[in-house]
Amino acid sequence: MGEKIGMIGLGKMGLALARQMMADGHELFGYDIDPERMKMLEAEGGTPVANSKIVAERSDITCSILLKPEHIEENTIGPNGIVQAEKEGLIHIEMSTMPPAFQIDLADKLSGHGIEMLDAPISGSHNKVDDRVITFMVGGTEETFNRVLPILEPLAADTSHTGDVGTGATMKVVTNLYVNSVTALLAEVVITGERAGLSHESMEKCLNAGSVRGAMWDSMRPRFFNRDFAPRGAVEIFAKDMGIAIDLAKEHGIDLQVVPAARKMFQRAEAAGWAKDDASRVLEIYEGKDRS
Repeated sequence: MGEKIGMIGLGKMGLALARQMMADGHELFGYDIDPERMKMLEAEGGTPVANSKIVAERSDITCSILLKPEHIEENTIGPNGIVQAEKEGLIHIEMSTMPPAFQIDLADKLSGHGIEMLDAPISGSHNKVDDRVITFMVGGTEETFNRVLPILEPLAADTSHTGDVGTGATMKVVTNLYVNSVTALLAEVVITGERAGLSHESMEKCLNAGSVRGAMWDSMRPRFFNRDFAPRGAVEIFAKDMGIAIDLAKEHGIDLQVVPAARKMFQRAEAAGWAKDDASRVLEIYEGKDRS
């Protein structure tokens, strides 16, 4: 029998998750500040409602996946947030990419209202949600993790319990540290090879056969070769997430070098007006197209 689930934030990721949850037989209630996203949820078979408080009133488990901390706070502890529902036994799964300290603090505030929170950020873009090959990294009590595992596990290639609240966020930050920096590095690989006279065919064959072979090369290669910048993981999100990684490292006495250098390239892409484009468009920064 399906659960009653609420989804707060119906962007590309939130709507894709809602779609797959409904496909698994769950009843879905959703809220987004954008009326068009609410209509899209309704077209998929979900029930849009007027605010996050109502989402919580009608759900047993709520989820949020939002871009900024203030958006999360507004929809959880704000005047129309889930805490106002006073729903006994409510579980909240916070899926946004945020600093670990933010998630720990939010979980503490929700606990004061009787809400058990998990931080469960996702590795993988919205198209991977549809293919069910994302990864959930989940922080929180083992009891609560086991309660939601039957919901999350079918959606993902892997769903791992990382420890206490905040450890899911930490795992996502270090994952992004790698993924985002390597995206810029692979752009350098491709543009240098092209300018030096290598064909795409020869780069694909040789790099696939050697140490470069792997998930990141497989994912980014066609985007770079074809200059396909249709949004999957947006430039603005990469820049934001790399900032979180830099700050987390500083908290622990680490002065990162590679990540800040790579982040500057994504910030240039933002400044060029490409914030919503796929992060692979960083390649055009190396081509100087932001200055042409």
